[in-house]
Amino acid sequence: MLDEAGQCREHYRACGEWLASMGAEAMAAKRAEADLIFRRTGITFTVYGEEGGSERLIPSDVVPRIIPADDWALLERGLVQRVTAINRFLADIYHGREILRAGLIPAEDVLENDQYQPAMIGARLPHDTYAHIAGVDLVRHSDGAFYVLEDNLRVPSGVSYLLSNRRTMMRLFPDLFRRYQVRPVEHYPALLLHTLRAATEVDSPTVVLLTPGRYNSAYFEHAFLAQQMGIELVEGQDLFVRDSCVWMRTTSGPQRVDVIYRRLDDTFLDPLVFRPDSTLGVPGLMAAYRAGNVVIANAIGTGVADDKSIYPYVPEMIRFYLGEEPLLRNVPTWICRRPEDLAYVLAHLPELVVKEVHGAGGYGMLVGPTSTAAEIENFRRALVANPGNYIAQPTLALSTCPTFVDEGVAPRHIDLRPFVLVGREVRMVAGGLTRVALRRGSLVVNSSQGGGTKDTWVLDAPARGGSAASAGQGAGLAHDPVGQGQVSASGAAEGF
Repeated sequence: MLDEAGQCREHYRACGEWLASMGAEAMAAKRAEADLIFRRTGITFTVYGEEGGSERLIPSDVVPRIIPADDWALLERGLVQRVTAINRFLADIYHGREILRAGLIPAEDVLENDQYQPAMIGARLPHDTYAHIAGVDLVRHSDGAFYVLEDNLRVPSGVSYLLSNRRTMMRLFPDLFRRYQVRPVEHYPALLLHTLRAATEVDSPTVVLLTPGRYNSAYFEHAFLAQQMGIELVEGQDLFVRDSCVWMRTTSGPQRVDVIYRRLDDTFLDPLVFRPDSTLGVPGLMAAYRAGNVVIANAIGTGVADDKSIYPYVPEMIRFYLGEEPLLRNVPTWICRRPEDLAYVLAHLPELVVKEVHGAGGYGMLVGPTSTAAEIENFRRALVANPGNYIAQPTLALSTCPTFVDEGVAPRHIDLRPFVLVGREVRMVAGGLTRVALRRGSLVVNSSQGGGTKDTWVLDAPARGGSAASAGQGAGLAHDPVGQGQVSASGAAEGF
């Protein structure tokens, strides 16, 4: 919100004036009301490992994150470019493997990757679309540029919180909305349904959302999106395969299913091909899929492209497939399976963030600048024992956003997850899910580790009214030097 001189940036002026007019008690009351709305709506997140999986309310901060129209235009172009190239890459590695033949990516990094699915080799998908829904995690560095932290392509989650945050903010703060021209996000379910229907050549297709069930951490989102799209929410036992087609059990008899929006991982989808002990999937699903009689979104085998060891090659994918320079930057990454990279990482562990290539949820990683000597040495032993399981990245000075916390309004570190939909064309709603590290000094935004979310406002035009003079006043605005510190680019966003 504030520039280096402590003055309110142009697009935040009206918000700064509004904050100045709000007292700490009024803000606290609004936050309590927001929590009550979320609790009544059932917007929770399951944290595994605590009493068998405890449900928590996801904190929703009451100060919006605001993005100017010009910044969003750049992000939108960069996201379209990136997701287009990734889809080209996925089609290539399961067919011609031209990028591997060109030597731009080591073949073993792809073909020996745990997420690479040999069952997909040679499979033909409509429009060669593998990632229909992508959640791309972004941060902004002190140099002003946006950096991509990771690409979520298997079962990206969090869009329900984006939509719920907007509804809650519109209800609680209509006066603040009147000061801005904010681009809408409410049409995301309609865009998602359009994308899923466009994924097949069938006229008037039947679309279902396949969930692992109510014990899954994101079950609220599964039910929410199915309800919003007006499609059936099904579990594996609700579907069966006959004559290489997928059918849904209904009270009026079997109904043919054309598109499955799946919210479970590859290995659970078909016990005849993947895990034989899976009770969550549908026996024979892979045969129906390879026969072209059903579309699965996202496609089986997309996980190889969101593996952290493949992430460093995305800029090369853009150059190779599109003949363009990347519009969005990657964070520099050391791949620890390479001996020279491993040597550098071991020599600089206190300065770096080291992550498991398949890790998620903020677990299984070392944030060097905030770790103890003992933690660093323990991680060093794990890294030496299995270097291929890790990548490392430097620290960056991440942007912060005003956030209402116990001591008032203070800076907290944020990331952004826009959701990109790939159908006959690439589309997205303006903005995304802003996740915020609510704990002072925290580098991790994940809900499972104390993070929260914010409403993200992309502007259509400059705000009306507001002045820099009142920014930084009122609402118990707190000085927080942690907000100006060095934080991990790669530690900010792991899973949801």
